[in-house]
Amino acid sequence: MEPNTIKEAFDRVTKKQKLFCSKSQEVIDQINQEIEQALQKIQSLGNLDPKSVLAELKTKLKDMAPSSQLESTQKELNGALSKYPKLLEKSFNPDISKAYRNTDFDIHSVNQIIASHFYRQGLFEIGDSFINETLEPESVAACKSQFEEMFRILEAMRSQNVQPALNWAAANSDKLKQNGSDLLLKLHSLQYVEILKKQSKKDALNYVRTYLAPFAPDHMTEIRKLMASMLWAGKLDQSPYSHFLLPTNWDKVADELTRQFCNILGQSYESPLSVTIAAGVQGLPPLLKFMNVMVSKRQEWQTMKQLPIPVELDREFQFHSVFVCPVSKEQSTEENLPMWMSCGHVLCKQSILKMSKNSTRPFKCPYCPSDIDAIHCRELYF
Repeated sequence: MEPNTIKEAFDRVTKKQKLFCSKSQEVIDQINQEIEQALQKIQSLGNLDPKSVLAELKTKLKDMAPSSQLESTQKELNGALSKYPKLLEKSFNPDISKAYRNTDFDIHSVNQIIASHFYRQGLFEIGDSFINETLEPESVAACKSQFEEMFRILEAMRSQNVQPALNWAAANSDKLKQNGSDLLLKLHSLQYVEILKKQSKKDALNYVRTYLAPFAPDHMTEIRKLMASMLWAGKLDQSPYSHFLLPTNWDKVADELTRQFCNILGQSYESPLSVTIAAGVQGLPPLLKFMNVMVSKRQEWQTMKQLPIPVELDREFQFHSVFVCPVSKEQSTEENLPMWMSCGHVLCKQSILKMSKNSTRPFKCPYCPSDIDAIHCRELYF
């Protein structure tokens, strides 16, 4: 179920609750007003018997019928409240075992992925405890020291100390260059701005000559801006180059360093465990819905070789496809993606366009007698 549906149900509950609170306050104010008027009358009577005033107050409160005034809004609130938990239970089905298939897992690999996730998040003590409790060999923690170095560098950058990052980037400059990264230039730029903030033009100029000049052939525009900012030393915040002082510059460079650090380690920027869980959260609802249909049709989920329904995932979970078209014998590319046909077979886009005369007529699937309409073919990601 879509999150918007749950939000709409929640908004209905809050709306009914606000309406009930408003009506309750209105009734309470009416009662309070009648009681205050009765007290004023009693005080004006002096030593006379106030029974008549109290009897009048009782009659007015009875005619007012506070319970009846609140009854309708209370029913509406109770109705919304009773439906909302049912909707939550239906949307967040706790029994996900129905979508599970009996698959042999390599427990060692799973433990290694979990431990690596803790280390790459900087949770080193938790990672060590996990390895000890799962009785995994110490070799599983091989990446720990590397991520410890990364977090020491990032911690220094949070204190605006760029030197550890510069040392690492200089030691890996060849690999960074191969990756097409200008991280080293960005780090030197941060250091230059820090020197300039101290109003030392001479030191800033020497730094440009020593560390930034080698980047001139490929990054002349950036270096010219840095050189021009020197004219505003001491009042850089009032200059056209005030964006050099933005704290977000440090965040962006730290993010780039993390990305390049993981790249050089042969690791993905995002944790594989986080990506898997996030993709599973999106893919699970249609699988559970499909399982309910399977149960009603008494078909066996465990024996199926492929899903008869597509499972939609966001673009962030769609990666480069490695597929060789069985018709053209060519590997798929970004321009020639694998296409899933309505019969369940897969061909490359160019093959489908060729067989369908640029989507102008149906064609026979090369593997089964199904008639295929190219318009209904969909991109497939492995």
